[in-house]
Amino acid sequence: MLQGRESELAAVDALLAGAREGRSGALVIRGDAGIGKSALLAYAAERARGGLTVLRGSGVEQEMELPFAGLHLLLRGVLDGADALPDGQARALRGALGLGQAPPGTDRFLVGLAVLTLLAGLAEERPLAVLVDDAHWLDHSSAQALLFAARRLEAEGVALVFAARDDDRPFAAPGVPELRLGGLAAEPAARLLREHAPDLAPAVCEQVMGQAQGNPLALIELPATLSPQQRAGALPVQAVGSGSLPAPGRVLRTFHERLAALPDDTRTLLAIAAADSGELGLVIEAARRLGGSLEAVTPAETARLIHIADGTLHFRHPLARTAAYRQVPITVRLAVHRALADALDGRPDAATRRAWHLAAAATGPDESTALALERSAEEARGRGGYAAVSAAYERAAQLSAGRDGRGRRLAAAARAAAESGQHQRAETLAGQALPQLADPLELAQLAETRAMIATARGRNDQAHPALAAAARALSTGGDPAAATELYFEAMTTAWLAGDFPALAAIAAQAATSPEGARAHPLWRAVAGLGSLATDEPERRLPWLREVIEGVRATAEPDGLQQRAQLAIWDMLIGDDHASRERAAALEHDCRTAGAIGVLPVALLLKARAEMLSGRHREARASAGEGLRLTRDTEQSQYADLLTGITAYLSAIEGDEDQVRELTGLISGSDDPGSVGMRYAALNLIDLVRGRYEPVVRRAGDYALHAPAARTMMLLHRAPDVVEAAARLGRLDVARTVNRRVQIWAPLTGQPWARAVGLRCTALLSEGADADRAYADAVRLHRHGGRIFERARTELLYGEWLRRERRSGQSRPLLESAMEIFESLGSRPWAERARGELRAAGRRHLADPARRDRSDLADLLTAQELQIVRMAADGMSNKQIAARLFISPRTVGYHLHKVFPKLNVASRGELARLRLD
Repeated sequence: MLQGRESELAAVDALLAGAREGRSGALVIRGDAGIGKSALLAYAAERARGGLTVLRGSGVEQEMELPFAGLHLLLRGVLDGADALPDGQARALRGALGLGQAPPGTDRFLVGLAVLTLLAGLAEERPLAVLVDDAHWLDHSSAQALLFAARRLEAEGVALVFAARDDDRPFAAPGVPELRLGGLAAEPAARLLREHAPDLAPAVCEQVMGQAQGNPLALIELPATLSPQQRAGALPVQAVGSGSLPAPGRVLRTFHERLAALPDDTRTLLAIAAADSGELGLVIEAARRLGGSLEAVTPAETARLIHIADGTLHFRHPLARTAAYRQVPITVRLAVHRALADALDGRPDAATRRAWHLAAAATGPDESTALALERSAEEARGRGGYAAVSAAYERAAQLSAGRDGRGRRLAAAARAAAESGQHQRAETLAGQALPQLADPLELAQLAETRAMIATARGRNDQAHPALAAAARALSTGGDPAAATELYFEAMTTAWLAGDFPALAAIAAQAATSPEGARAHPLWRAVAGLGSLATDEPERRLPWLREVIEGVRATAEPDGLQQRAQLAIWDMLIGDDHASRERAAALEHDCRTAGAIGVLPVALLLKARAEMLSGRHREARASAGEGLRLTRDTEQSQYADLLTGITAYLSAIEGDEDQVRELTGLISGSDDPGSVGMRYAALNLIDLVRGRYEPVVRRAGDYALHAPAARTMMLLHRAPDVVEAAARLGRLDVARTVNRRVQIWAPLTGQPWARAVGLRCTALLSEGADADRAYADAVRLHRHGGRIFERARTELLYGEWLRRERRSGQSRPLLESAMEIFESLGSRPWAERARGELRAAGRRHLADPARRDRSDLADLLTAQELQIVRMAADGMSNKQIAARLFISPRTVGYHLHKVFPKLNVASRGELARLRLD
């Protein structure tokens, strides 16, 4: 029993109990060195015996730069389970662990999905406890894969526990619950001290406890440095540690003191073990090269600093390893790394380790070592370990003999860091590379990297200048086709940033490109997008639509990221159906290819198209999954937009508390799209509550000045302002905004858009003019399109007819509006229509709360609906899991829950249900 850790033990027991019952959970145990994290993991391993399979792994400080080293250590005994994984996941995992070649362009998150599926498969046979110590020392790629799996655990029967030290290399694990360990209270600390040092005099106990500060390792290790006279209290104990050090520092100092008492050859041998993995054969070979032998290990074993098991020299505690490495002089450390590099020479699987030991032994520029590191970086790239690629290139740059090599390698390090999601580090490396480069192509590639970093951090205002600079460099460097593609990307990010002067400037810059650029399919789009910065961009919109559609028909990009870039411009075209179809195709291809990193933007585009098309349930499901993925993949740049979509859907449903909460989450965003969705959600909830003044006030802040005012998105927001201003009698505002609506409404060629334009005209008209505009709008709405807008038009027309004492004509319109609102879950809008119906003479209306729930899809959560639809199409649990990036066990769990909801007994019955 661990002293003083009752609540912490209970938390571990609960996690293991959940795994036994088929539930999954993850936990990060945090605390200082020696505080008891490893002891809690040992307790978890002991409690798991007999009922759970236990996998144990650890981060190793000396292997932090080796790609997927921690993952290999954890999974090496269960890798035969990779044979059962979906093919793409199996190849990604084998490639990551050096057991095969990962396919080129493999998504960096696919390894994490493979880990999730592998763990879930193991748990099918028996619940699983996965325990990872020293997680702060995991290599970045292993940590990323394990955290991806941890965040998506649900119903597999897996308990995943990390132990991580609080120090200068934090283990960031957003979204995973934490348990923080503090020092022991006085009574359990005293019990622990008496247990391990029962002969200490009472006064000495008090002194040791004061210096240990409740740190269990300090309570155990500090007495070990005391002489018998000190233990008895006959001599002072001031020599124990240092009064100014925290407890872990004092323990480290005791290890230094114990190591200092060992023979020199023993200390050298321990430094060799500490500098690598501790593999006994390698330690002996390196020691032999320095004149040592295995016999030197005996004093360290006698001093209880190390033990040997399974062919490996293990240190008693990571602090002992740290002390063993630091306590030898720098000249010895250099010799140790050189000896290890020589001992690894010729091993086919050790080229990367050898390169890093050569780097550690270098004392100045060393081009041969830099080349070895560069080769190791490319080997890591083939395995998908981009963080390791970056680290190797950065160290190679430090060892480069010339400026050109240094700049090229720093740029490569920056690119790999960006690809691994280390955006702050990537930005620093890119800044260091810039003054070292002169070649136009290399400068263009670096500018593209900087744009990638800016985009990932939600800074489109920084991305488009970098892309334009890269395009200019490529254009002058003789690659006009690539330059045109970058100009198009620069245009897109400038538009998203709302920087209209930049659009014109980029177009002018692109116009100076060589003649060959004009043959590229995107050239006309680049030229046309510049016109959107003018006062009358609508004049160019029909031509631009033709260009964009032409690009899709003749030169659709192959890359998923490039297709997503092109799909962003669908907001200009105004064809909701085509936008949704294209976004759905992009989503499908992301799932098929396992492109988890691109999927959030695909889901964002799909959610927006579904929202505008009136498929609100699907929009909420897409936005919800997109938000989960932005968290799991740490791509927060899309989170605000997805949150804005969810807020607008909540506004349609009339959930004001949810609208206020969600818009509050994005209130600090300066992204124009997110700001626009925030205003749209707030406007809609204010409008249905009859609060018109805030809507008009926001129009002055935003409506006519944002990027949406120059696209078809204007028709999603401006009609609310027209209605609110008309209700307030603010006809000047209503007419100003309506003029913009009337320009844009005909340009889509969509009946719903013209109908909304007519509705706005009717709001500002009287008598026969208003009647005619409303009637024409209702007729156009019935050709299809945005059904929520149709219901709003019918409601407004019905209200107008009732006020004109034409109640008989108003009732069919009001009833249609009420039914549409109810089908969309728009409660306050439906209640408003119901009130108007009663006022129009319809006395007997069914209570919506008592209506039969004929829509089975309403009974399911968004994820359950996705799973049921795929199962109804005949997909297996394994296939569904691969498409949704969850585990097959979780798919089965959700199907087990939904069968009673849908009153079915088998998968075969699902195909007969209406789940549209």
